[in-house]
Amino acid sequence: MVNRLMPAKFNAATRHRRAAAIAFAAMAALSVPIAGATAKQARRAQPVETTAPREAGEPIMAIVSLKSQQVTFYDAEGWILRAPVSTGVKERETPAGVFAIVEKDKDHRSTMYDDAWMPNMQRITWNGLALHGGPLPGYAASHGCVRMPYRFAEKLFDKTRIGMRVIISPDDAVPVAFSHPSLSLFVPSAEIVAAAPTKVETLSREAADAGVAADEARKLAAAAARESAQFAASLRKLARLKARADAELTSADKALAAAKTDQARAKAGERQQKAAARAAEVATRFDTARADASSKLDAATAAKEAAQAARTKKADTARAALDARLAREPVSIYVSRATQMLYVRRNTHKPAPDGGGEVFDASIEVPVTIRDAGRPLGTHVFTAVARNDAGLRWTAVTIENGDSAKNALDRITFPKDVLDRIAPTALPRSSIVVSDEPLSEETNYRTEFVAVLSDQPQGGFITRKPSRVLVADDNGWIDDRQDNDPFGFFFRRNPNSQPRTTRRGGGQFFPPMQGGWW
Repeated sequence: MVNRLMPAKFNAATRHRRAAAIAFAAMAALSVPIAGATAKQARRAQPVETTAPREAGEPIMAIVSLKSQQVTFYDAEGWILRAPVSTGVKERETPAGVFAIVEKDKDHRSTMYDDAWMPNMQRITWNGLALHGGPLPGYAASHGCVRMPYRFAEKLFDKTRIGMRVIISPDDAVPVAFSHPSLSLFVPSAEIVAAAPTKVETLSREAADAGVAADEARKLAAAAARESAQFAASLRKLARLKARADAELTSADKALAAAKTDQARAKAGERQQKAAARAAEVATRFDTARADASSKLDAATAAKEAAQAARTKKADTARAALDARLAREPVSIYVSRATQMLYVRRNTHKPAPDGGGEVFDASIEVPVTIRDAGRPLGTHVFTAVARNDAGLRWTAVTIENGDSAKNALDRITFPKDVLDRIAPTALPRSSIVVSDEPLSEETNYRTEFVAVLSDQPQGGFITRKPSRVLVADDNGWIDDRQDNDPFGFFFRRNPNSQPRTTRRGGGQFFPPMQGGWW
């Protein structure tokens, strides 16, 4: 309410202050969008796409920084390509952890998000996470994937290979040159590596021959079993006839002994003679059949044992042939403090039968000794980037602090039998992951290792719909959720057998997805 009794001078001053306030407010209002636009522009301006000023080699790893919204690709000598990215929004966050490329699709369309175009897609999990081209607003805006610039993703697509390590870090992690006595144990044997092609050819041929022999032995065993079964049935029939003939002879003997008259004795004697002849004839037939059945049973047993030996040889030669092929592949090792286990994976390059991806060998999973196991190790990725005079040249990437990379390796004792098996064929691109985390259930599902940091948001990982897990059987493939007893060369009975507990009490075990769902 205006005071009409105020002096004119006071009213004028008030009007002046009000006008100034209005002008200031207008200027402020005009400045807000300008400042916002400037901030948004600045935010979108960094980081920028960059190429290293040297000739690039083949990419060995990619590191995504969630903090900087940037991806950097590295070859054996350092970084080669760098570009901005857009990762997952709140509650659909891109999980920090360790992954690898498991599938590539030049022109992928999402079946989960309205047929959204995801060009030059490089999948890192089967439950919906991938690197692909997409719009970059300058901040996290995806549903969990890592969007890269369209042309960058296209340029990169043909440079990467299945199995390339992808590390998603909460911060700006970088690989650093690293050496350690434990890593010096992984020295490729020049003789073994040189002999590998010939060994693969020889063992593959032996495996094929063993397979043919096993099939033939199985057929012979089945035929022998059928024949022995027929003889056994005939023998059982003769045994029943012999029992009746023997019973008739016993009855005739008793009747002859009980006869009181000449006529009765004559009649009983005639009966006894017929019964004796019948019993003798049946006994002869039974003895002959028993001998024949025994020989047939022995033959069937021998055929069965031969078939089993052939199956064993088939399995052994197939395993040897597979080991020879695997010796030509980089080896991946995962040491988990959560499970106190060491896991080894190598790509078999065997196509998965349920669509997309390749099978990874999982035949080595053993307990490991970790000194002072109650203390965190951190999460460290050691990668053999190239050969050198000492064997292999390594780098280390730390994405979660616990112990230092050096101290973490100091505390781990690698089993000698495992080292004897894999160390002589550890090639460049081989890697060792040391972590406090268990493996995700994504591990073994057409991939090597998947592990996420349980103290980081995982919304883009845990919101995916579960799917069945297929495991390899030597007769094909089965659904692990069914009550089966599978066995084979590629997977154990339950590939998701890691305990459902983590060091922080939260779980990271999220069932994988079928291909073509996201």
